[in-house]
Amino acid sequence: MTSPPERRARSGSSESDAVSPAVAAAAAQPGYVYFVGAGPGDPGLITLRGAELLATADVVVHDDLVDPSALAGARADAVVRGAGPWGAVRASAQGGPASIEADLVALARAGHSVVRLEGDDSFLFGRGSEEAEALRAAGVPFEVVPGVSSPFGVAAYAGIPLTHGNLASSVTFVSGTTPAGDAFDGSELAGVRGTICVLKGMDHLEEVTRGLVERARRDPATPAAAISWGTSARQVVVTDRLDAIAARARAEGLGSPGVVVVGEVVARREALRWFDARPLFGKRVLVTRPKGQIGPTASLLRLRGAEAIAFSTIEIVAPPDPARVADAVRALATYDLVAFTSENGVEWLWREIDAQRRDARAFGAARVAAIGTGTAAALAARGVRADLVPEAFVGEALARAILDDLATRAVPGRAPRVLVPRARVAREVIPAMLREAGVEVDVVPVYETRPADAGRKAELTALFEADGVDVVLLTSSSTADSLVELLGPRAAELTARTLVASIGPITTATAEKRGLRVGVTAAVSTTAGLVEAVERHLGAAR
Repeated sequence: MTSPPERRARSGSSESDAVSPAVAAAAAQPGYVYFVGAGPGDPGLITLRGAELLATADVVVHDDLVDPSALAGARADAVVRGAGPWGAVRASAQGGPASIEADLVALARAGHSVVRLEGDDSFLFGRGSEEAEALRAAGVPFEVVPGVSSPFGVAAYAGIPLTHGNLASSVTFVSGTTPAGDAFDGSELAGVRGTICVLKGMDHLEEVTRGLVERARRDPATPAAAISWGTSARQVVVTDRLDAIAARARAEGLGSPGVVVVGEVVARREALRWFDARPLFGKRVLVTRPKGQIGPTASLLRLRGAEAIAFSTIEIVAPPDPARVADAVRALATYDLVAFTSENGVEWLWREIDAQRRDARAFGAARVAAIGTGTAAALAARGVRADLVPEAFVGEALARAILDDLATRAVPGRAPRVLVPRARVAREVIPAMLREAGVEVDVVPVYETRPADAGRKAELTALFEADGVDVVLLTSSSTADSLVELLGPRAAELTARTLVASIGPITTATAEKRGLRVGVTAAVSTTAGLVEAVERHLGAAR
């Protein structure tokens, strides 16, 4: 095996890309296998070391329980493939746990760096130790990066402390299923006090709890909690007496993956619950941003307990006239002011700046304006501080701010020159207002926005028909237009039970013109402002 299949397309890079010695030393090394614990569900719980290895490995082999959004941290051209619940690599012709061990050995011997990404922690009731032993026997070097194990992460997200100064000074972890597939009978816990955490016990919950009562001699009235899909937006927590928790969990439809916590600490949940008390907890939120921009918004939603459904209704592509963009970059310093109307404008203009092996100095003495704080932040990340950011994040406000600024620097007998790098199709309000005031304006399309593939219409329609969308985020007029085009004549009907949230008044006007009923319009026209507006709205509704 010299090159693994399923390789992704490499993202754009240039000779100007530089990697520091420290970053290079921390990267995944050829011929190594890294056992990385991904944590119990929330992709934000992966460790810093795990994230840097995931971002640099050639191959990622992951378990089914790893949240798909965690895989977004993999290198753009890495091979990413799944392994079944019993460790059988789907791409391998060989089945059973031995297949993944053989595959890891072959990949490493072929010179690839490999991350073995496992849900939870590799060395806690997982097969990480067995796989590592197979690597050691084959002479393959490996590293173990612990993850946030499910007893700790799931209990914390459920608001249950595993220890408590007045209630429990010890905690015991057990597997609810033996290696032979039988239920844990509790006999080895006779006389054990403190908190008990049962992993892999949801399929044998009745037998496990009966064993804790009859053989471990736990009081049947001991508080117990069953937690399914902990740390995710699908988290469900039920509490009851130890002798009744199995029936309660079954009645509520709980299943694997799950953790059962037994002990007096469970009684602290109502005082300490936080994750499932948030206004967005459990809400399924459709994020319509372009593919490469969904990640930060999804992170904001997950932090608030929501599930982000990634569905890009638009895509951002290269500009129609690249030569014109190149000329504009070469002439940047000749303008009095450069006005950015979106983060995309910053990113795509910077692609040409990078291609010409230039940097922020290319602007010379030109002033720089940004339509909002998000655009200003995109500039700051590239070493440029915006001179102008209007209080209202709309084109009219930006145009007025530019005119006021130019008036203080007017040169008699010469019209000021302004460059507007933007999308090919956009509102004309900024150039129109500037030209009307005598400003010489060059509008240069640095990218183009296109609707999503019409072939995805059925997929999007099915999401709404199944009542699978609680909130839809519209982050621009183009996302609103494309959403309506994809849903077709039934757009208003399909979104009637969904909270439609808009990033600002211009997007709201577009959506309403297309027949959508907008329930929330962000006061601050940024994605963070939009998410906060939705949170406030739903919190007030509760």
